[in-house]
Amino acid sequence: MQNIRNIAIIAHVDHGKTTLVDKILQVGKLFKEHQEIRELVMDSGELERERGITITAKNVSIYYKGIKINILDTPGHADFGGEVERVLRMADGVLLLVDAFEGPMPQTRFVLQKALQLNLKLILVINKVDKPNCRPLEVQDQVIDLLFALDANEDQLEFITVFGSGREGWFSDSPNHKTDNIDFLLDAIINSFQPPAENPGPAQLQITSLDYSNYVGRIAIGRVFRGKLEAGQTVAVIKRDGSTTKQKIKELFVFEGFNKKAVDTVENGEICGIIGLDSFEIGDTISDFEVQEALPPIAIDEPTISMLFTINNSPFFGKEGKFVTSRHLRERLFKETEKNLALKVMETDSPDSFLVYGRGVLHLSVLIETMRREGYELQVGQPRVILKEINGVTCEPVEILVVDVPEEFAGKMIELAALRKGELRVMEPKGDVQHLEFIIPSRGLIGLRTQMLTASQGEAVISHRFLEYQPLKGEIAGRTNGVLISMGTGTVVPYALFKLQDRGIFFIEPNVEVYGGQVIGENNKQGDLVVNVQKAKQLTNFRAAGSDDAVVLTPPKKMSLEECLEYIDKDEYVEVTPQSIRIRKIYLDESERKKMAAKMI
Repeated sequence: MQNIRNIAIIAHVDHGKTTLVDKILQVGKLFKEHQEIRELVMDSGELERERGITITAKNVSIYYKGIKINILDTPGHADFGGEVERVLRMADGVLLLVDAFEGPMPQTRFVLQKALQLNLKLILVINKVDKPNCRPLEVQDQVIDLLFALDANEDQLEFITVFGSGREGWFSDSPNHKTDNIDFLLDAIINSFQPPAENPGPAQLQITSLDYSNYVGRIAIGRVFRGKLEAGQTVAVIKRDGSTTKQKIKELFVFEGFNKKAVDTVENGEICGIIGLDSFEIGDTISDFEVQEALPPIAIDEPTISMLFTINNSPFFGKEGKFVTSRHLRERLFKETEKNLALKVMETDSPDSFLVYGRGVLHLSVLIETMRREGYELQVGQPRVILKEINGVTCEPVEILVVDVPEEFAGKMIELAALRKGELRVMEPKGDVQHLEFIIPSRGLIGLRTQMLTASQGEAVISHRFLEYQPLKGEIAGRTNGVLISMGTGTVVPYALFKLQDRGIFFIEPNVEVYGGQVIGENNKQGDLVVNVQKAKQLTNFRAAGSDDAVVLTPPKKMSLEECLEYIDKDEYVEVTPQSIRIRKIYLDESERKKMAAKMI
């Protein structure tokens, strides 16, 4: 019992959390000698590796000086807050990892607030002290100020600070004292965090994560808070609504390194997996069948964004995907809600469409991207914020937007935020950059990131977190330019694109297949324009020197899934298939579009 420490690592995106975990795993001899150091094994998902962010929380364990350390890796992005909240329930303490130059960022604050509310102690790890212009002692003061602002108690304010570099693999008690290992950090974990207290009595475990195996089905993962669980034991599964079911534990396992080790008994304080339960959800309590007591349910912040998901009914449907029917879509979305706590799915009047509620555009776009890689075809509508009636007043979600940008671009950032009803609250220098903080409606953030990165030549560091619901801020200007729409279905002819280049920017390349009603570019002017991109050059029996030279085309504008979701208007869908992402009008026929537009007026 005295030989366990459960620690969660919390940090802002790209502050080096996953790299640090890899270094800890090396100390635990979980890598072979010849293995590449920067494997980022915790970011095991394909999407996580591509984007360089942690999306799903994971756990792994090492042994250090005979003590087992269970490490819980949490996402740093506020859109994945549902992952964070359930993982922190399993921890005895947190490592707060902060960049030695950037200091505490909005998402650091978001996760830290959750940890303090759960009364967890912390160790401050100031990482990347090898970076030029870093200011570790200043950052330490900023964290103390942040803890005061978040109402940390006296116990939480008496924390140890560890300085070092995860990439170089050293930590010590001073930024100027470079060592050759991370032992100082591991010793601090063992000495600062108390092992789980003895808590005998009837068994209690809260399910905080799910796993799945093709051989044994769904696996419940959680921490034993009281008593002990045994393989073969009959238990009660207590739901969120208080109802209970009688079930039997077939097998138990604990985490040993990356692997699972089957055990007969798990005592309180340990994190384990349970095989053999039939019906359960995240947040349910597994208790002794004779003494049924539920643990407090896991509180999850409400979703702020909704999107319409519908089956693909474009002329190209079924060409690339395996799963194309409404039954496939329905099963996949409801399956996702089992493990993705912050996600909600609602049925609509149409059997082919579903309203999906999430924490932000990134949260939902990761789900869409995962589905398309699994072979699904679907269409999604424009992201919309969720409005609430509070005391008879219509309110909308408001967020704190933080932008760190070189000084010469600060004016442009303020202008862009102001156009979206953003109010500047803080403007101060931070090293070589300007630190800006705005309060801005969530709907104003949709598409803003792309504009800010373009205006700052990619230099802006942008992050945001949910603040509260406030009265509706009024109209926010949408897309100013219209779009170019394909007139017919067929192959795009280079000559046609060449002749239409002065009309706008194209999203498509020559020789690809498009259909009538597909959005193929952005118009230079307001209003939509239907164009014929299948029109070939008329052949005559006259030839002049140089008349048939190859046409020179401007490269098309390529947009990612998130950019497409932020770009579309309310009369458009993003069509997502395993190999393609297209923007289309909801009504493909031009006369039908005009009729529907007339009804809207």
